[in-house]
Amino acid sequence: MATTFLQTTLFQRSRPVFNICRLSAHSRNFVTDHPRPEPVVETFAGPSKYRRNGSAKKHLRGHSSLSQPSHSTPTSSKASVETFSDPARPQPYYAKHPPFRDLPRPKKRWPYVLVAAVAGVAGWAAFLQYITNQEMVSSSVVRQIMRCVKEDAQLQEVLGEAIRSQPEWWLNGDPRINGRISTLQGNIDVSWRIRGTKGSGTLYFTSIRKEKGQPFTILRFKVICDDGTTVVIDAEPV
Repeated sequence: MATTFLQTTLFQRSRPVFNICRLSAHSRNFVTDHPRPEPVVETFAGPSKYRRNGSAKKHLRGHSSLSQPSHSTPTSSKASVETFSDPARPQPYYAKHPPFRDLPRPKKRWPYVLVAAVAGVAGWAAFLQYITNQEMVSSSVVRQIMRCVKEDAQLQEVLGEAIRSQPEWWLNGDPRINGRISTLQGNIDVSWRIRGTKGSGTLYFTSIRKEKGQPFTILRFKVICDDGTTVVIDAEPV
């Protein structure tokens, strides 16, 4: 055992020792002194002839290395130049926009605006007139006046029976009452057309209130018929 251990120790001491650092530096100097060769790219003047036949692999095998450049040069053809001895014949000229054509004038908008404004004002005025007339027709003053007119015997002799207000077609069968009814201010002044079986006429009624809390005083209450006859109606204060 001692002899074997001694032989092993002597064998390990006799083996050469390599320096890893020196080997690395030597390999680095070898790489820098011998650079890598640059690749050579081969160019072709035209498309491959064997692309359609499916023998591209056989054609590539014929080229042993890419380092051998191709000596084929593209064929150049001379361009033909055409010359003329005389100038060209003048051609007719057609202007796209003749100078005598005027630009279109902008349309005036103020007439349409004016018509729309007049129509709007007229419609608003007609609406207010209709609302005011409907208010006076349905008032208690007009109903009381018509009750007194229907009961007057002298007026029945002139206009006949069934005395009523004359309807207007553009007011949907209601009478057109002119004037003003203001019970708060103490002023009533109205007139409208009435008719009967014998004729028709215009009714006028005017009444005022002198002081607040007192009854109205009738100043005018009469009917002027179309034949010129005037009938005064007697009635109590409203």
